[in-house]
Amino acid sequence: MANGEEMLVPLLPLRGLLVYPTMVLHLDVGRDKSVQALEKAMVDDNLIFLVAQKDMGIDDPSQNDLFEMGTLAKIKQMLKLPNGTMRVLVEGLQRGFIQSFDEVDDSFLVKIDTYDEAYKGDLEDRALMRTLLEYFDQYIKISKKVSAETFSTVSDIEEPGRLADIIASHLPLKIPGKQDILETLDVKERLNKVISFIQNEKEVLQLEKKIGQRVKKSMERTQKEYYLREQMKAIQKELGDKEGKTGEVATLREKIEAAGMSESAKAVALRELDRYEKIPASSAESSVIRNYIDWLVTIPWTEATEDILNIKRAEKVLDDEHYGLEKVKERVLEYLAVQQLTKSLKGPILCLSGPPGVGKTSLARSIATSMNRNFVRASLGGVRDESEIRGHRRTYVGAMPGRIIQSMKKAGTINPVFLLDEIDKMSNDFRGDPSSALLEVLDPEQNHNFSDHYIEEPYDLSNVMFIATANNLATIPGPLRDRMEIINIAGYTELEKLEIAKRHLAPRQLADHGLQKSQLQIRDDALMALIRLYTREAGVRSLEREIASICRKAARLIVSEEKKRVVVTEKSLEEFLGKPRFRYGQAELEDQVGVATGLAYTAAGGDTLAIEVSLSSGKGKLVLTGKLGDVMKESAQTAFSYVRSKAKELGIEENFYEKYDIHIHVPEGAVPKDGPSAGITIATALISALTGKPIRKEVGMTGEITLRGRVLPIGGLKEKSLSAHRAGLTKILIPYDNEKDIEDIPDSVRERIEIVLVSHLDEVLKHALVGEK
Repeated sequence: MANGEEMLVPLLPLRGLLVYPTMVLHLDVGRDKSVQALEKAMVDDNLIFLVAQKDMGIDDPSQNDLFEMGTLAKIKQMLKLPNGTMRVLVEGLQRGFIQSFDEVDDSFLVKIDTYDEAYKGDLEDRALMRTLLEYFDQYIKISKKVSAETFSTVSDIEEPGRLADIIASHLPLKIPGKQDILETLDVKERLNKVISFIQNEKEVLQLEKKIGQRVKKSMERTQKEYYLREQMKAIQKELGDKEGKTGEVATLREKIEAAGMSESAKAVALRELDRYEKIPASSAESSVIRNYIDWLVTIPWTEATEDILNIKRAEKVLDDEHYGLEKVKERVLEYLAVQQLTKSLKGPILCLSGPPGVGKTSLARSIATSMNRNFVRASLGGVRDESEIRGHRRTYVGAMPGRIIQSMKKAGTINPVFLLDEIDKMSNDFRGDPSSALLEVLDPEQNHNFSDHYIEEPYDLSNVMFIATANNLATIPGPLRDRMEIINIAGYTELEKLEIAKRHLAPRQLADHGLQKSQLQIRDDALMALIRLYTREAGVRSLEREIASICRKAARLIVSEEKKRVVVTEKSLEEFLGKPRFRYGQAELEDQVGVATGLAYTAAGGDTLAIEVSLSSGKGKLVLTGKLGDVMKESAQTAFSYVRSKAKELGIEENFYEKYDIHIHVPEGAVPKDGPSAGITIATALISALTGKPIRKEVGMTGEITLRGRVLPIGGLKEKSLSAHRAGLTKILIPYDNEKDIEDIPDSVRERIEIVLVSHLDEVLKHALVGEK
């Protein structure tokens, strides 16, 4: 390669374009400076220097905006277009390098050094040329952007530098890349650069082709599926099947998207929906999958009611719907107050414990009303199968979710008040222990991730307020009881029952029987007689039944005898309900020897228990009757042993056990009885029978006895005191250690009954036996 001559020529900047030597092409020129440069070139020798701009966005470039290497070209033809631009046909001649840069008469003049390239090439160049042509041929076949005639044209070129330039002009190089080829004066290096670029471009094109084929296959598959679905719709329409399974699947898909379920549950639902779509409707599995999807979309995942955390409103709701039960109301209001402060308290698990009919279920419903939450109830009485709680696995015929998920579906929200009714009535068998399955449900640390065997996906129960009810805490397993906060509802006093009857029971029964207040009036004295003589219970369920009976008879009188008003008084009560069923006050009518009144706690609340002792000639045999449990029998043995050890001090014959057979009997022999709290009652009755001293008829007692005569504490004091008040007793003897429980006894009962604390049997005898001081 030899350097050419220096010359001074006009400069034409090119935007987004570059001209190689030997290239012939048309240019459209519109900028003023460029037009003047063309005109100046036409006046001289038709030579012009073509240089590419570094940034094609610049409209008026300076020297720094242009590359230094360009192409000297000859203007072959120039035509002025109607829009004012010039169309020029140029032919590239030689490479040139700018030596100096001048601006004359609003156009650029540059002094350039030209490079004359007459190099034919050696063997290596020939090999590079052959490789370049082979690669270019492959590129043309892949890209389809360059015509086959182009390859025929370039294959005849013998100069290696010119071949590299011509092929580079046909490649999709950006201006910096093309400029790099232009500035490469060494022919071998230029050939290698063009070969390298073609190789890279071939790989890119092959990858694009693969991607295109993949996209095409995907589109073909989608179009095919669309076509088949449309055909299926047409067939189903002809058969009168409306939209058939296709429309059903579309509806289910919308429901899944709108259900708000967790991502994992949503993925499972969509996967099962795809299976459902592909399985024939006649298949047995089709209905199984459909039921599963239905459950997933119908149980609540995000729907929630907004809590109304207004303490005064909640207190009013509870007071309006329930009379009494102050401790329970206080606990609920405390929970609401804490939630109002924290906004994030996990739902507590309350257990309302008490005898039947005291309002446990209705209280739970009132709690839901006070909080503006939905209420749902699941009865656990008789449940003995773990799958009742956790659900059945879908592999079983007729599988369905457990009662927890079923109830959540009924609730329709994720934060209802959930009543687990009769939690103490669950049992277990070979199918599992349902109480153990409830451990996860009732643990605030675990129930955010509850797993039902049917649903399989984790379900959040942490927003639920669980309330359980139970009659007998002793039958609830320890671990389950440990997870709940126990609130005891002992029962109602007579005055409380009277208020409940007036405020709630009577109005409700009047409405249920279609009666107006003006048609039936039950006076207070009649209600009190009803409570005392016709019912004996801790709650008010029997009381409501008796009021309903009065309403029915009154309705008959109003309809058949056309009475406008029926008034029920204490005297006329017998006409409606017949003879009294109970004697008010079970206390003995007179002081008796060997008969002591004990206070007992049963599932129906408190009750009084008469314990009788009789002596007969014999050899010290001790007989116990009345269907007593083991603990109560042991209490009788303990009392008997104490009396034997203290016989002399008590004024009893020391060898009485050799002369008499002793029979201890507790009436109502068909009713099972057990517990240690009858100990001092048995001992008092035994001492009364052996000494001949009568026991005061107005005194009731409760307490466990030891072999040394000490009185130990008992449970259920409130219930026992209520039963004493009901029976007409005026004094009760209780263990000294139960002093802390006296405040649980209603004021109306404490005002009418004298409560005596005792720590030893000697104190019991002073208050119980006639003549003792």
